[in-house]
Amino acid sequence: MSENLLEAATETASANTRPAEIPEKFWDEAKGALRVDALLKSYIELERRLSQRFAPPADDAPEEDRMRWRRALGIPDSADEYQVTPPNELLTPDSAVNQRLHEAGFNPRQVQLVYDLAAERLLPLIAEAAAEFEAGRQVEKLRAHFGGEDRFRRIAGQLSAWGRAHLPEAVFTALSSTADGVVALHRMMEGKEPSLTREAQAEAGPDEAELRKMMRDPRYWRTREPDFVKRVTDGFRRLVGE
Repeated sequence: MSENLLEAATETASANTRPAEIPEKFWDEAKGALRVDALLKSYIELERRLSQRFAPPADDAPEEDRMRWRRALGIPDSADEYQVTPPNELLTPDSAVNQRLHEAGFNPRQVQLVYDLAAERLLPLIAEAAAEFEAGRQVEKLRAHFGGEDRFRRIAGQLSAWGRAHLPEAVFTALSSTADGVVALHRMMEGKEPSLTREAQAEAGPDEAELRKMMRDPRYWRTREPDFVKRVTDGFRRLVGE
């Protein structure tokens, strides 16, 4: 303590003064100290109110409280209010799916993410499965045409070697991707396509650049539309005949 009584009194008064950043209700003037009990009580009450504010309403809560809580999370009042941008022409908004997502409490951004992930992850798997299924059907057709598994396997090796040696890569790829194309390839190898040149003369078809473009069309490599695939196959057959 200072020996100067006047300075000591000034120091005591200064020490007992409430700092500006501490609210008056948390300050004990008599002791010149923070009221820890009041501060703790206020903190506990604040934590309780925050937990009530962000916790979902109880099952028996009034519908108004439940709707207020959902709106605070950005959930629309109805599934019809979702504005979904289709990530793919094959994946458009579905009202039944949207209703399920709405019941589960999805906000619009989360709903859009569901569709985006479906396009990113599921569509490639579906396309791959469909391609494998169609390829299996085409192989079965060829087995039946050539008289069984063993004979088709032997002929397949011969066709592959002959086609790569005598045809442009794009032509061989197009013909070997369908059962009709493989049959045509077999007839070419055996010299049994006398009408190819006449067909090319009678009907002008797309050139190789156009056929390559058609091969990149989803109707050819994904959905395998029979008429479209046949156009590509016949186009390459005409080119070979020329």
